Amino acid sequence: MTRRTARRTGRVRTALTVFAAWSALTGAALAGAAPAGAAPVTGAPGFSRLAPGVGYTEFDIPAAGGTAHAHVLDVDLADPAVSVDLLTPGAVAARATVSRLTDAQGAVAGVNGDFFNITETQHPGVEATGASVGPAVRSGRALKAAVPDGQRFGPALPPGTGTKDVLGVGTDRRARLDSLALDGSVQTPQARLPLGGLNQYALPVGSVGAFTADWGQASRVRATCGTDTDRAAPCSTDTYEVTVRNGKVASAADTPGGGAIAAGTTVLVGREAGAQQLRKLSVGEKVVVRHRLVAAASKTPYRFAIGGYPVLRGGQPLAGLDDVTAAVRTAAGVSADGKRLWLLALDGAPEFRSGLTVAEVAAAMKQLGSRDAFSLDGGGSTTLAAREPGASASTVRNHPSGGAERPVPNGIGVFSQA
Repeated sequence: MTRRTARRTGRVRTALTVFAAWSALTGAALAGAAPAGAAPVTGAPGFSRLAPGVGYTEFDIPAAGGTAHAHVLDVDLADPAVSVDLLTPGAVAARATVSRLTDAQGAVAGVNGDFFNITETQHPGVEATGASVGPAVRSGRALKAAVPDGQRFGPALPPGTGTKDVLGVGTDRRARLDSLALDGSVQTPQARLPLGGLNQYALPVGSVGAFTADWGQASRVRATCGTDTDRAAPCSTDTYEVTVRNGKVASAADTPGGGAIAAGTTVLVGREAGAQQLRKLSVGEKVVVRHRLVAAASKTPYRFAIGGYPVLRGGQPLAGLDDVTAAVRTAAGVSADGKRLWLLALDGAPEFRSGLTVAEVAAAMKQLGSRDAFSLDGGGSTTLAAREPGASASTVRNHPSGGAERPVPNGIGVFSQA
């Protein structure tokens, strides 16, 4: 028996006791006996300390489809040494494993993030970009906006949710669920055009999208494929691309290109009506591109945000959650005061691969003490990596269901400066 297997077996033997004790503790907090998330990381049942303000544990969850095994990070955002930020390989349209991202950015631990453009079987000859579905903010910088709902990769969304939904942590150091919409424009000598996308693998029909150095080297052709309601619809035959450098049109092309975009350069891609507007521009003309992400609820700027979809709001599961399809999943939960964050990744080992339904994930996150909870990408993407105190590199704590880590476009990194 390996050391890792022995450690897991030992935890499994007491998992139900630990989970019951934790449920009682968090249940009392939710009932008003103590503030939600009041238990310190080091005192929570079954937790080991990774760093000041950051704990880790694992336990079994009995489910309708069989036993699931959960790996959980407990993050105390009230600790001034602790922070959360986006894990990224350095470009929106790029991928790397969670352990590599965690180590490269110096995080104590991390989990995988948003769903992403993983394949393009519907569009022969078009390469998948690897870019994520929803908005992304790293260190206060907006990297991308959300694709149209119909262009999303991943399971069906619960009613009332969409691709703009995010889990974020504001400059006030509090985590919350929100949505981020793109607010942008392209000012030309002829007109002021609304901006339909920012570093997205899919643009709304008839729109103009902006691609910056944050996009990376992937081809921009995919941005003109599908429609707002049908991801598999054919690629547009009416496209146009304009390169803006130092505020002026530098070049133009009938089809979207690829390759790295230099700092200070913006590539505008238009489809249908958007393409027709871009064709009116001439080399040398002045163009001003503006964009920002606007929150629907919070007035506090976000230091970090990542896409996915809500499963729990105000302590109640969303209506219409899937209670049939079980899978290996990743999720995040937020305490009532926003000062505590729980990151959960299920184990993909054969004995646990039945996983949880989305409804069961919502229930599990509530048991952890979450008032709000958020589903992230699952299946072969589900990964939790963490670094032991004094270790130079992180280790993957769960067993990825594909047998090895899957490269992903982003993740949630947990940092401790103590």
